[in-house]
Formats: sequence, C-alpha cells, structure tokens
Amino acid sequence: MSKLLVTGSSGLIGSEVVDYFCKLGWEVHGIDNNMRADFFGPGGDTRWNQRRLQAAHKNFRHHELDIRDRRGVDLLIECLRPSLIVHTAAQPSHDLAASRPFDDFDVNANGTLNLLEATRRHVTKAVFVYMSTNKVYGDRPNSIPLRELPTRWDYESPGFANGIREDCPIDQSKHSLFGASKVAADVMVQEYGRYFGMSTCCLRGGCLTGPNHSGVELHGFLSYLVKCNVEGRIYNVYGYKGKQVRDNIHSLDVARFIHAFYEKPCTGEIYNIGGGRKNSISILEAFDRVAALTGKTMQWEYVHKNREGDHICYISDLSKMKSHYPAWDLTKSLDDIFSELYRATVSRN
Repeated sequence: MSKLLVTGSSGLIGSEVVDYFCKLGWEVHGIDNNMRADFFGPGGDTRWNQRRLQAAHKNFRHHELDIRDRRGVDLLIECLRPSLIVHTAAQPSHDLAASRPFDDFDVNANGTLNLLEATRRHVTKAVFVYMSTNKVYGDRPNSIPLRELPTRWDYESPGFANGIREDCPIDQSKHSLFGASKVAADVMVQEYGRYFGMSTCCLRGGCLTGPNHSGVELHGFLSYLVKCNVEGRIYNVYGYKGKQVRDNIHSLDVARFIHAFYEKPCTGEIYNIGGGRKNSISILEAFDRVAALTGKTMQWEYVHKNREGDHICYISDLSKMKSHYPAWDLTKSLDDIFSELYRATVSRN
C-alpha cells in the first residue's frame, strides 16, 4: 500500500489531499497541531476538519506534531517512510507575520527545512510537494502595466493574457515578511531537488479555496467573503477600489495535480497553480456573484490603504503545468466554487 504524509492535514489543501488519497486506498498520515487557531482565533480553528477526516477514513491517522519540532519530525518520517510528502502547513497571513515574525519564519522556513532534511536522511526517493505561494513574487506583478475596467484591473499587454509565468523575478521587491519566509522555503525546496537530486516541486498558489476552508479576514479570500455575506457581517476592502483580481482554484484540482506530479515527478520544479483567467474574479465582482446566490446585498466598507505587498491583479499562467501534465486541467468552475462555499457556510452556521 502506498503511504502519504501530509502536513497541515486539517487545513484547506491538506484535508483535501487526505480525502483524495484516502479514497484511492492509500495509507495516509497527517501532521497538524491546530496552530491556525493560535494564529487567527476561534474562526481559524480546524479541529472540526480533523474530526471529520478521522470519522470518514479508516486509513487516515492523525499525528499531533508541530513541524518546528525538528526531532519529532525526523523520528516520524524515519518511522513512516512515506513515498509521498505533501507539505501544506504554514503561517499564511501577510499581516500576522509582521506582528509575529519569529513564529512566521520558524513555521514557514525552518519547518520546511526540518521536513526536507528528514526526507533526505530517511526517504530520499520520496516525492516532496511543497505548497508555496504567489507571494514569493512580492509586489513585482504590480509593476506590470494595467488598465482599469468598470469592475476590475487587468493587464495592458497581450503578453500577459494568460497571466503570470514562473519566470517572474522573486527578488528586489516588497514581499511582506510572510512572502519572505515563503521565498526562503521555496528556494530550499528547489535546492534539495537540484543539489541532492530529490523529486521536489513548489506549487506557487494563487487563491486556493474550497468548502473546507476555515476562512478569516487575514486569510481565506472567497471563504471569508461568502461567510460575511451569509452572516450579514461587514467586509473590509483594502485599497485598489475593490477591483483587485485573484484567480481561484478549488482544493480538489490542487490534489489532482499533486497526484499527477507524483506519478511523473521532476527534480526541483516550480509551477504557478491557480484558477487561471477563467476562474479570475475581482472583489466587486465577487460581491455581485455571492449576492445573486444568497439574495443578500453585500455589506462592505472601504479602507483606502492597501495591504503591504498586496497584488493589484494576479492571474496564474497555467501553461507550464498543462504542458508538463496535459491530462490535468481545472474541473471546478467559479460557479461550482461559490455554490460549494455557500452550502458549506450555511451548513456550519
């Protein structure tokens, strides 16, 4: 039986990966210590998702472990010897990183190094997939000329019709401390691939979403937006006229790509993974879409200052992914995503 280890297994992507591979009959192990609740309070708590996974899958085992625990990580990987490691655990917020810089770097950078080194020591042939972020590009995408449309910003040049490619520079720009810690981890994952010949890849995510997201204001764009509408909360828009654009990918399509990479791994590879242009949406457009779904007008307020290092328009160019893995494509549309988020939010209220 194939064996998988997932970090951040109670989070959005981690839990989707657990579900996906458990259904394939794998032996699946998850690492999670619910640090999202520490970072974001009760709204970020993921214990409900842990309990759901344990009830749903007999072939899933939860491990209460902090990835900053170097010895604990080393012993677990030595004991399990998984054939696939999917690393999704992270401190994921721009804003929180500035107030807790040591926690941010220790989790995102040092935690990743702990996992990589334990993998190299004990299961060097294992496939290692790291959930990176588009924030490794810092605010460099904001230097791309844009045009303002009635409800969104878009790229001026036809050369960016498909979005941002993997050759976008990652240095000499403002990242936020979160972006910087993720850059450190991203480069290290590449280096363990190139230097040690390990099968590693970095998935630089756009907006990752899905019904199992414990969305909060500081992290979880669409999940939190839908929650605010359903519960009648005020949603704060930070700068850019509310026309900032994100491309959204359902967590299931991320899990499907991880499976494709496992079956045909590369060494030290990077991919921009997101919803592409067809799953892109601005905040204003998202307000209209969720209101049409729920029948409730969105309540929102405008904050003139944008978030530090935030992107004005970010769309992932999926060309490289599709050229390397032509059988993979998006299976979940924006309509699917909004419908699932709405149903999940109502069911948990």
